[in-house]
Amino acid sequence: MTVQILIAGFGGQGVLFAGKFLAYKGLLENRQLSWLPSYGPEMRGGTANCSVILSDTPIGSPIVTSPDLLMVMNLPSLDKYEDSCVPGGKIFVDSTLIERKVRRTDVDAFYIPATKMAADAGVPTLANMIMVGKMIRESNVVSHDELEEAMKKVVSARHADLAQANLKAVETGWQFE
Repeated sequence: MTVQILIAGFGGQGVLFAGKFLAYKGLLENRQLSWLPSYGPEMRGGTANCSVILSDTPIGSPIVTSPDLLMVMNLPSLDKYEDSCVPGGKIFVDSTLIERKVRRTDVDAFYIPATKMAADAGVPTLANMIMVGKMIRESNVVSHDELEEAMKKVVSARHADLAQANLKAVETGWQFE
């Protein structure tokens, strides 16, 4: 089974971190993987996206042109990538920052007020991980078990104190109805 994921938003929203977390979780589950970050030269505030492929077989190309799972953190990303999602795919929308609905009827859309939820929880920078939690729940792209091991791989030693906050954010997204 191969799952192609595209995560997109502005620089500074944790798009690359979210993709890296999913990639490491897949690695810990003995999956083949590809993680390909892409961002504009302006970094924070510019565009950023991350392609992740998780597969049971070797991956031929790291490029995701038709994602099975699309996570968008801002309106320009939804506008740009909505049509690229495969029919039957899933689109995860940060509804705090994106007011419009997904126009397509051949995909499942999930609206998560992740930015508001993160601010309300006192962790305003972790909307990305709330979105990841919801994605994991709705897609089973990776197991919900042993998330802490993957988190240890992506949170640097300098920011080790943030690992638990990130895990809490994933769990918040997982539980969001």
